[in-house]
Amino acid sequence: MAEYTVITPLPGTFYRKATPESPNFVEVGALVGADTVIGLIEVMKQFSELTAGTAGRVTAFMVEDGDPVEPGQIVATLDEE
Repeated sequence: MAEYTVITPLPGTFYRKATPESPNFVEVGALVGADTVIGLIEVMKQFSELTAGTAGRVTAFMVEDGDPVEPGQIVATLDEE
């Protein structure tokens, strides 16, 4: 299996869930499709969805919920299925 990295295209704050009360979009170990939302990037109160980009199994998140991120930073890793 090939490892795939999910990279943020935007600077901002990474969130794993839509609201503080919501469950995470996905958990480590989950099977995802290319269009599956794995998190949100917030920039100046505007939220952009971050999708997996490929089908596979989420193996790790490299940033925590609420962490600042920079363009090109790895947010998560997947094993392509």
